[in-house]
Amino acid sequence: MANPGSEFPDHHDDSSLKDKIFQSAITLFAEYGLNGARMEQIAEKAGTTKRMVVYHYKNKENLYLQTLEYVYTQIRASEKQLSLSGLPPVEALVHLVEATFDYHADHPDYIRIICMENMQRGRFMQQSSYLRQVNRSALELLEAILQRGKEKQLFNQTVDARDLHRLISSFSFHYVANSYTFTLLFEDGADEQAQRQHYRKMAVQVALRYTCP
Repeated sequence: MANPGSEFPDHHDDSSLKDKIFQSAITLFAEYGLNGARMEQIAEKAGTTKRMVVYHYKNKENLYLQTLEYVYTQIRASEKQLSLSGLPPVEALVHLVEATFDYHADHPDYIRIICMENMQRGRFMQQSSYLRQVNRSALELLEAILQRGKEKQLFNQTVDARDLHRLISSFSFHYVANSYTFTLLFEDGADEQAQRQHYRKMAVQVALRYTCP
């Protein structure tokens, strides 16, 4: 499973009712969570009926799991599209950090859905072997960059891809997940775009200082 069309059983059409239902579900799950979002709400937002939602997705839990799989698939697909193998190791790492930060900032609904799943202690993620499979590429991408950098003695030999992924993801995730509380407490009135660029640059600096000798 990857998105509501390409690797799901049904043919995907951007204007199809099934896709409208799916996009509505992403928005409402991000806003209200699994328990708060109702099938009637999803149907209304998609301009259809609850019966059609059930026809396409059976039940709310199945729809939620598919949105969770879709969110992670899109994140991993965005990384693969960066074509980092042809870049020098340090440049590749910088580009990856910047792209990761931007992707999180540009897709707050995706991050909120992941937050919701963590609040449920990963209950639905545990049901999906696909999620474990698709997310392997995150570490494989970093392992390739680190290996090239270590061979050139540009990176510390002890740096682990999993740890570096957690570092990059944590910085990017926090920027979105804590945006309202952090801004209200510490940055009220600050220029939003300037702050985004500041933390994007900071994310790169943190990753490089952790990785380079």
